[in-house]
Amino acid sequence: MNKDLFLIGIDGGGTGTRVVLGDAQGRELAQAASGPSGLGLGVDRAWQAIGAGCVEAFTRAGESLDWARCVLGCGLAGVNNRDWLAAFRAQAPAVAGLAVESDVYTTLLGAHGGAQGVVVALGTGSQAAVLDGNGDCRTAGGFGYPSGDEASGAWLGLRAIVYAQQALDGRVPNDDLAQALLAHTGAHDSDSLVVWLCEANQTAYARLAPIVIAHRTHPFAARLLGEAGLEVGKMIAALDPSASLPVALCGGLGAPLREYVPQIYQARLREPLADSAHGGLQLAQREAARIDG
Repeated sequence: MNKDLFLIGIDGGGTGTRVVLGDAQGRELAQAASGPSGLGLGVDRAWQAIGAGCVEAFTRAGESLDWARCVLGCGLAGVNNRDWLAAFRAQAPAVAGLAVESDVYTTLLGAHGGAQGVVVALGTGSQAAVLDGNGDCRTAGGFGYPSGDEASGAWLGLRAIVYAQQALDGRVPNDDLAQALLAHTGAHDSDSLVVWLCEANQTAYARLAPIVIAHRTHPFAARLLGEAGLEVGKMIAALDPSASLPVALCGGLGAPLREYVPQIYQARLREPLADSAHGGLQLAQREAARIDG
């Protein structure tokens, strides 16, 4: 393998981007973070965020970024849209190598170290995946905001804001949960909330999820989190009907939602070995080996 290469693992979602920089052997040199790079927010924005994160990682490692010496393994939200994926590849800088998969696939690689298992990735969006004994990857969910991505941050936020809407016109109490949601949006009446709603995207809704979790004992929040747990269970059951594989809940909402997953799955839950960005680094290693022949 070319020892002058750098391997870069990218985890790109709707809330942020994480970068892991490694040497040609995959030894970690530095990590960095930047803004969102999920393809649903735009390909230009995705490459800007990835570029910024890579510059920061190289700076922390005391190296200079030279795309021609870089092999990227990208796990990105939105790659199941073929048009977005094609545009992303077309706008790539002149890198030594580029492998692009869904963020749930790199989450799977990181969580189980390439071994068999199930992951449910729970961040701004959501998707579950399984790696079976034949090395095949299958997925469940991931149809995207606003109709899919069950149990994700955007899914929770989209439903939580309904409570705030109803509090403003007296359909539900204007209590601590409603006030916390309205304070986050900056809205003080129906008209100002409508302005926020008209501008909100999946990232904005996902930022409401921590408020729901912070108010987990509130009847509305508790019911919503319980529904999220049921959705996670449905994804696990769809991918592993034999109920025999380990399951890792990953992403920023993995730990907070763990207690809401139905009891029949609790004994199979495992902590992920590594995150999606490190799974991206594994993907970059594979791509480098393929290039090397």
